[in-house]
Amino acid sequence: MKALFLVQKEQRVILDRFYDSISRHLGDCELRWLTSAEQNDLKQYFRNIDVDAYDRIIFFLRFKKEIKQVRFIQSIPNLVILEHDAYQNYIGGKYQGKFSRHYGKLPWARLICSGYEVSEKLRAEGFDVEFVPKGYDQVLLCNRGLERDIELGFLGSIGNQMYGKRRSLLEILAEQENLVVTRTQSGDEYVEMLNRIRIFVGADVGFGEYMIKNFEAMACGCLLLTWNQGEQENQALGFRDMENVVLYNSIDELREKLSRLRTTPGMIENIASAGQRLVEQYYSWEALGAKVAKAVQLPLRKKRVRRFIGIQHYSLGT
Repeated sequence: MKALFLVQKEQRVILDRFYDSISRHLGDCELRWLTSAEQNDLKQYFRNIDVDAYDRIIFFLRFKKEIKQVRFIQSIPNLVILEHDAYQNYIGGKYQGKFSRHYGKLPWARLICSGYEVSEKLRAEGFDVEFVPKGYDQVLLCNRGLERDIELGFLGSIGNQMYGKRRSLLEILAEQENLVVTRTQSGDEYVEMLNRIRIFVGADVGFGEYMIKNFEAMACGCLLLTWNQGEQENQALGFRDMENVVLYNSIDELREKLSRLRTTPGMIENIASAGQRLVEQYYSWEALGAKVAKAVQLPLRKKRVRRFIGIQHYSLGT
């Protein structure tokens, strides 16, 4: 199968190994990195592309740019959309409901979403959806066996409006516990800091799925103490409370479980080790790239699509 894989050139999260894995498992895959300007004008970008030469065209682009170009995107055949932010469709914010409305204009496209419950909700709305969770870079992120001199820590953004509940939770917790909240540069500095943290606090309140940093922390040997995203999500990922992760639904529950961890010899190390084994087995970008490639190659829904200059009339399908 020949595929064209379009991804974002300017992206804060480094996903190179994810892209490499997807491309390698697809076999004949052309990976292209689009600038912000190129994403703004997909019609222009595609003028010199023979879309009939590809069995699949995969988007992993900025959603806010896609929704402004839906008429053109409707003309692209054999379309697969990889999406890590569709959880925003079901939480309060500027994108609430917008994913459903956008995909409703592309009902023949295959969606590959990173949240299990989000995937189930979109599927119930009639969309063609496959679930492949988020993961971590297995080459960059690992347990280096360093001294863990930070008992309780969080690394990441809290300034964005979307992270308001995350910020509030961390601020409240910091008033009661010795919590280190900071940001680092991507790459080695980030890995080094994760390796200094004994217990990583996941604080994605109400997101409905687990963000990449949870898997990264587990891969680096932190015990993951994280906001509970729900039974369905936990079962799909193999997250077992007090076995390979520690889940909480309130500050009080977090502190109660933290007290148990502190007073039970070996519990922190045992849970952290079990979590590390889990992500190393299932959630590396190498393993998840293979799952995405498999989802890409499944038969697509058939649909007649609109004709534009430079793109021929095409019937979707395999």
